[in-house]
Amino acid sequence: MTTKTAGQSRLRLRVGLGFVLALLLIISGKLFMIQGLDAGSMAEAAVMQRTVVTKLPATRGEILDANGKVMAQSIIRYNITASPKNNTTAGELKTGEFKRLNPATGKVENVSRDQGLQELADVLGLKVDDVRRQATGTGNFAYITKDVTPGVEAEVMALGLPGIYSEPTSQRTYPLGAVGGSIVGFIGPDSAGAPTGGGSGIEQTLNAKLQGTDGSRTYQRGANGIVIPTAPEENKAAVDGETVKLTINSDLQYYAQQAISNQVKKLGAQWGNIVVVQAKTGKIVAMAEDSTVDPNRPGETAAANRGARSVTAAIEPGSTEKTVTAAAAIQEGKVSPLSHVLVPPTYTVNGQTFSDAFTHGTEQRTFAGIIGDSMNTGTVMVGERLSKQQRYDYLHNFGVGQSTGIPLPGENKGILAAPEKWDGRQEFTVLFGQGVSQTPLQTAMIYQTIANNGVRLQPQLIDSYIDPDGTEHKVAQAPGTEVVSPQTAGDVKDLLESVVTAADAKDISVPGYRVGGKTGTAEAVKDDGSGFQGYTASFVGMAPMEDPQYVVLVTVQRPQGDIYGISQAPVFNSVMSQVLHTNNVPPSTTPSVALPQRY
Repeated sequence: MTTKTAGQSRLRLRVGLGFVLALLLIISGKLFMIQGLDAGSMAEAAVMQRTVVTKLPATRGEILDANGKVMAQSIIRYNITASPKNNTTAGELKTGEFKRLNPATGKVENVSRDQGLQELADVLGLKVDDVRRQATGTGNFAYITKDVTPGVEAEVMALGLPGIYSEPTSQRTYPLGAVGGSIVGFIGPDSAGAPTGGGSGIEQTLNAKLQGTDGSRTYQRGANGIVIPTAPEENKAAVDGETVKLTINSDLQYYAQQAISNQVKKLGAQWGNIVVVQAKTGKIVAMAEDSTVDPNRPGETAAANRGARSVTAAIEPGSTEKTVTAAAAIQEGKVSPLSHVLVPPTYTVNGQTFSDAFTHGTEQRTFAGIIGDSMNTGTVMVGERLSKQQRYDYLHNFGVGQSTGIPLPGENKGILAAPEKWDGRQEFTVLFGQGVSQTPLQTAMIYQTIANNGVRLQPQLIDSYIDPDGTEHKVAQAPGTEVVSPQTAGDVKDLLESVVTAADAKDISVPGYRVGGKTGTAEAVKDDGSGFQGYTASFVGMAPMEDPQYVVLVTVQRPQGDIYGISQAPVFNSVMSQVLHTNNVPPSTTPSVALPQRY
């Protein structure tokens, strides 16, 4: 070997040796950093890898009726799951055993996998072969069983079997079924089966109060899936949701639902509803739809029939609106119940001609007679004494065109155009309930105002909220608004009673009680808004007239047959009678009012 070649070899050797020494120095430094200076960080990372956080679901609050009957409730359940791979090959299970703390002795003991599987099967009431088939293998996930009680879940987790876990779920049930279903509503589950608050009704609008706040359980689990018994565990308790107590009487709700369902079938109508309101509080006692969703099986009811049309359907009220005209004209001193009005067969004003539903000549009518026989002609003759702004103001003050604030989704506030937008005919048709639209609930609240001596209240559907510890918080009644004076309201009540005693609603009768009310017939706007199709028929009344306690409204959309021969009297009579007797309202002891209809 030449001297030059030997020198090159030694140089390469020295360079290679230097590279190796430098690499060893880097590795040694890194080990020193990890083991000496960064041990805490590494330990923390290891803990993080072992840490498991599971959700402790809050119990969703109940929904109760006014008497405390459960209308909606949640039941906490658990699905028992497995990681078959962990139960077969992980850690200690390679030897067929796992370690488990014996709480009686405080010592960690070896337990065979077969024993653990047998114990699991016993707790779940399943065959051990079925459990073994689901719990072992090469897969990452499998269900052992679903919907076990919290007590059973606790027993399962206490077994400490590797690869066996639980996931919380919740079942929402509705013990009264379809009773009040359009009010209570329903919820949809998320991917884990827990309620999301979607759906409809109170379940949707008061979801924030009902759902509560989930808690959590934090613990450490080894690579074999076993909970490390000596590691710290942290539990954050769930805060259960509030219970919502409604003003609805479920017995009266059921009765009203049956009554309107039968009426709709009898008349071949498209739909119908009944609203029952306590006059002095605004509390909704019943709000019944003919076709009501069963929240346990919402899919069996068409989407259009799941909500409460009492608050979502805006319709022309027809002659029930004449009560607003009467109250306005009396309050403004334009007329009294016994004022004389010479009513022609037809009446023309500003080029607009109005007629009545029945043929008549020129008649000498009292204002009571005009309202009693629901005469459009006489109503326009009296109503035109009010300015357009006054007509609008009274409709608005009685709640037309305004949200009632009821906590249900999809409320329709109706349509009340500004007076400057009224055309030459609409400025008069609003006097008898055409050219204006409102929900059945809004109509019921107009009559609540008259029954309550002229004070309009906000309809109340929530009686109270109840904390998880049982503390009840009553919902305060919102301040009322005086729309007309008590004297005016008294005069209007006399008009309404005379409708029953002396005019066109003599078939309205609740034995033992003085009753007043008003019929309503209006053309029904087509669903696409392109015109009119059929009629909306209604009757709204109150009792007992000496001191009205309840208002009942019956509405039927597009009944078949001669509209003027169809009466809502049997339904009203039945429901009002049931309401009065259920609430132990004393029978009337004073004579009925029957104002003269003619002069």
